[in-house]
Amino acid sequence: MIWTIIGLFRSGEFISALCIIFAEVFILFTSFPVHECAHAWAAYKLGDDTARLKGRLTLSPMAHLDLIGTLMILFLGVGFAKPVPVNIRNFKNRKRDFALTSLAGPVSNIIMAFLFYIVSNIFKLFNSDICYILGYFFYYVGYINVCLAVFNLIPVPPLDGSRIATAILPDKYYYSIMRYERYIMIGLFILMMSRVASGVLSAVYGWVSAGIEFLAGLPFRLIG
Repeated sequence: MIWTIIGLFRSGEFISALCIIFAEVFILFTSFPVHECAHAWAAYKLGDDTARLKGRLTLSPMAHLDLIGTLMILFLGVGFAKPVPVNIRNFKNRKRDFALTSLAGPVSNIIMAFLFYIVSNIFKLFNSDICYILGYFFYYVGYINVCLAVFNLIPVPPLDGSRIATAILPDKYYYSIMRYERYIMIGLFILMMSRVASGVLSAVYGWVSAGIEFLAGLPFRLIG
């Protein structure tokens, strides 16, 4: 991501580069809090009020931001916030409800991506420079939300995908993996810097984004 921004500056595409930078900052103060609040809300509705009692059932960014996850969104375009605390003993069906709570975050990103693509399409209806810039900005905000959804579904700790895996993996295997959460996250961060991993993820981001963008653009194609 940082190389994309540098490349845009070098090629003189300053507005595009600034749109990406502002979109990433915008994500930190909007999509990250919504993502984590979605986890807290789902847990609360399923019987666990741990997150609520810890002050995580809120849209305040300061309650959710994580230093490493914030740096990742700024440099790699994907990242994570502080995991929402969950006490699975409060769930009626522990494996199912924990998986649903974990899934709530990525689902919120997909919904936000859809809505931001719609906003982007609305701005594209107007023939002016400022509307073009805003359309590009909101398109990119939507795209980053797609990236966050897909990235967080990777089944490695501390990402949501690892928690969703609890519905499938036997407890002894899951907890054995979680003991190495810190090292796995460092390994993932290093892997994300490689061209192979980033290339594969970029392809997946593109496929998912294209599908959501198609759905968001349907009303505009029908009336256009």
